Amino acid sequence: MIHVIAIITAKPGQRATVLAAFNANVPAVRAEQGCIEYGAAVDTGTSPAKFGEDAFVVVEKWASPDALRAHAASPHMAAYAAKTKDLLAGRVIHVLDPA
Repeated sequence: MIHVIAIITAKPGQRATVLAAFNANVPAVRAEQGCIEYGAAVDTGTSPAKFGEDAFVVVEKWASPDALRAHAASPHMAAYAAKTKDLLAGRVIHVLDPA
């Protein structure tokens, strides 16, 4: 199993629009072979370290690196990327092994 933490930063004021597109795509991702967990999270406002009002974090678990590669190449991810590319200020993806 591998873990993925993706930090998505929308352009100012666009987080809700990007999250709506993300959430519309979630059922297709969760139906993928090897998807164990996939969802977005935002700051609670109670932590001293914040991602910010324009950012959200995607928490993922995949059965294997091959499952993650298939996810990245899927048509629904390409459609999501095309829909949101002009709304994003940045994206950082961390692929991790469980410790």
